[in-house]
Amino acid sequence: MGRRQTALATAVVAIAGLAVSAAPASSAPSPIGYQEGDAGGFRNILPPGEGQNVNGAEAANFLGGGNQPQFYDDQLHMYSDLVYQAGGISESQIDSFYKDASFGVPPGEVERTYTPLCILPTAPPSDACEQVVIERDRFGVPHITGSTRPGAMFGAGYASAEDRLFFMDVLRHAGRAELSSFAGGSNVEMDRDVWESTPYNESELQQQYDLGDDIYGADGAQLQRDVNAYVDGINQYIAEIKATLADMPVEYPALGQPLGPDPWKVTDVIATASLVAGIFGKGGGGEVDSALVLEAAKKQFGNKQGKRVWADFRSQNDPEAETTVHSGAFPYAIGPKKAKKTKGLALPDPGTTQEEPLVVSQSGFVPAAKSTGPLESLLGGFGSMTAGSNALMVSGPESASGHPIAVFGPQVSYFSPEILMEQDVHAPATDEGPALSARGAAFPGTNLYVQLGHGPDYAWSATSAGQDMTDTFAVPLCEPDGSAPSLHSQSYVFRGQCLPFEVLERENCWEPTFADDTAAGCETLRALRSKLGIVTHRTMIGGKPYAYTSLRDTYFHEVDSALGFADFNDPDKINSPQSFMQAACRIDYTFNWFYIDNQHIAYFNSGKNPVRAPKVDPNFPTMGDHEWQGFDPDLNETDKTPCSEHPQVIDQQYLTSWNNKQAKKYSAADGQYAFGPVYRVKPLDDRIQAGIAGSNTMTPAELISAMEDAGTVDLRGDAVLPLVFKVIRKGGAVRDPQLRHAIDVLTAWVSSGAHRRDANGDGVYDDAEAVSLMDAWWRPLVTAEFQPTLGNGLFEAIEDVIPIDDGNRADHLGSAFQGGWWGYMSKDLRTLLAKAKHKHKGHHGHGGGKAKPHRGGGAKHKKGKVKGRYSRIYCGGGKLRACRDGILGSLAQALETPQSELYPPVEDCTEGNNQWCYDAIRFRPVGLIEQPFIPWINRPTFQQVVEIFSHR
Repeated sequence: MGRRQTALATAVVAIAGLAVSAAPASSAPSPIGYQEGDAGGFRNILPPGEGQNVNGAEAANFLGGGNQPQFYDDQLHMYSDLVYQAGGISESQIDSFYKDASFGVPPGEVERTYTPLCILPTAPPSDACEQVVIERDRFGVPHITGSTRPGAMFGAGYASAEDRLFFMDVLRHAGRAELSSFAGGSNVEMDRDVWESTPYNESELQQQYDLGDDIYGADGAQLQRDVNAYVDGINQYIAEIKATLADMPVEYPALGQPLGPDPWKVTDVIATASLVAGIFGKGGGGEVDSALVLEAAKKQFGNKQGKRVWADFRSQNDPEAETTVHSGAFPYAIGPKKAKKTKGLALPDPGTTQEEPLVVSQSGFVPAAKSTGPLESLLGGFGSMTAGSNALMVSGPESASGHPIAVFGPQVSYFSPEILMEQDVHAPATDEGPALSARGAAFPGTNLYVQLGHGPDYAWSATSAGQDMTDTFAVPLCEPDGSAPSLHSQSYVFRGQCLPFEVLERENCWEPTFADDTAAGCETLRALRSKLGIVTHRTMIGGKPYAYTSLRDTYFHEVDSALGFADFNDPDKINSPQSFMQAACRIDYTFNWFYIDNQHIAYFNSGKNPVRAPKVDPNFPTMGDHEWQGFDPDLNETDKTPCSEHPQVIDQQYLTSWNNKQAKKYSAADGQYAFGPVYRVKPLDDRIQAGIAGSNTMTPAELISAMEDAGTVDLRGDAVLPLVFKVIRKGGAVRDPQLRHAIDVLTAWVSSGAHRRDANGDGVYDDAEAVSLMDAWWRPLVTAEFQPTLGNGLFEAIEDVIPIDDGNRADHLGSAFQGGWWGYMSKDLRTLLAKAKHKHKGHHGHGGGKAKPHRGGGAKHKKGKVKGRYSRIYCGGGKLRACRDGILGSLAQALETPQSELYPPVEDCTEGNNQWCYDAIRFRPVGLIEQPFIPWINRPTFQQVVEIFSHR
């Protein structure tokens, strides 16, 4: 035992009054050896670094001298500098940008080896602490070896608390919608988001734990044992730092909480899991908004034509949508073919829909302005990061080595320290539980298991899928005394009974602190819950009052998906694509899962897809008497579609995903309007298709380069501008010299790949003028094409469900071009050009040149064919000249936009000019340690590079 541990043991015993002593180091197992049981071929990167808790002395060293604490930024430049390799990298350069992710620690790179103390004042002593050893490598990654499964779980909890205790505290409070009470009033928006969609009281969180063995038997009981040992490990670390306070994370005294956190409970794990699942693992629930778009379309075009226009923009099953599964169909959430056969449709009476209030009382100052404290708005844009991850995989026959290769990872925004942490966990199978053997990343506070990573000879990752698993039901309002109901009624009809809405309230109060100086205030949040979900709106249907409720089938079941993650970490469970898919199907969250071993690649879409009542339309609200099949309102259980009906494929030529459509006829969720002919997965497909064309094969370095090159592409320039230029060319030469110059600049940019990139690192984009033109032109261009035909009301209603351009660049989140109007632009302009094909043949003027496939250069729809044409041509009302005039007029408008309006100054960004800073990635500090801005890149937060050469 080291000197620090001995001192801590003495202090803990004295404080707790316990007659116990620390377990000798000899009782712990030996650390796993380097690459022990590891087939090799695993690399990864986690910027800015593994991180660790920061005490007062370390914080003072950073604030006074700019010295980063150990492990805080040692992966930052490995990650960010890859963007400067515009020409691609060689195999020998991979280790400059990714670190070795093998099991164990290489010889000579052991930073520290230790065992936790076996003193636990906050709970009965656990034998698990004697059954684990932790070894840290030169990047600070904890390699946890347990002689038993409980020992490994204890070690995982202890190590996560060592690295992310304050972050975990933030997450467990955010998951309960009480982050503002814990960390200050600047966090009220996060609390509102959580309480609006995932309100729980404490007994309901406990219920999810208690039902584990009742519902899932032995597997559920094992999960309960795992979480108990994990929580014990967290509490062991808390007991240690409270003994002397010397290593207390500095954020606690900054928030006026010098004694640190309360002990951990199993409900804290469940609250954190519900937060993460509610952001990344859900889909659907946008039926009311979709109904309002239909309402606006009918108002503009009449009933019959309005439905057709709504369907144009809905893009539920666009035949041109880019899919992860290239062939075959997986029908889901289709709805009746004929509208007159639809059952249970619950469309609102026009103009009667109103949102249910969330904030019901406020006192004192409620923040309308940003706090100036160092810990303001801790989770920032985390709640808006519903997607961003990507995956690139090439099968063995298309790989230079003959073995499959993968470059994949999750995008969960950027924080300092990161919201993911890395761990390497091992334990043999014993009477106390199955084996564990996995290394990778996980969300702290839920990291009992590696959630994205690799086993001995396989690896896996995921992207958010977001298919439709949340539905809106219309429940009639009623009065218990039988009198006439109104929109203000507080009861509803369910299965023939008039029941009161269950009222769930959360009051948050805060005081100003050094960390968050928001003035004192209080706020009460209220959610109304029915047997069919949370009330979101009230409306009139057929002249009668109703409430719209949102029902997610993983509500009350966020913890259940841990069963699938546990299987991923068990090497005795995973030995093939088929066994991996079986485990993935146990995960109820909506994710696209990707698997690789030395011979195979595979894909499986997970999610607890409900089985709807016959003949309902999943696009719109449904009457409450058309429940899901097999629905149990007391347990929120329902029948779900079988695994065989989920999109899946093994050994497809290549696999890509950037949160795009999964497969043909697998309907886009009701809130997902972007699955049209252009999606951001296009640049990935372009580069892989070029890389494996003919007899070509790809190496890991080439796949990395394809990912990075695609990651700086502006999708608008890549997929839309070539079509815009074709329309302009049809009308002859552009005479205005300013417009002609702008088109020339943009044409050259498109031909070079339409990148937003600063290849030489001077803080100025290589094509700065073209990027400015694109940014200024996009909104006027889209408006000119669609608004005259749609009218202001419908145009705005559609923009409410799918923004013209996403704002993630301005929010410094990295991920971009997820949802926008590029697909609408593409199909509409291609249809117009096809109509005008017999005219203007062979005419050329200023426009876009044709670029090589791997450098972008236009949509990849062959021979001008347009599948799934819209009900009308929107640009120019279907007239080429009018469309062209509108486009050129919008470009003239864009040229008048000042740079100061496009790129206002970004606080604390000193790496480049305003344009560079507008895009740049910011690592939001969840603590006092900040990181510099890094160049914009559309890339996962944590990323693996995998090429495996052997198999058990």
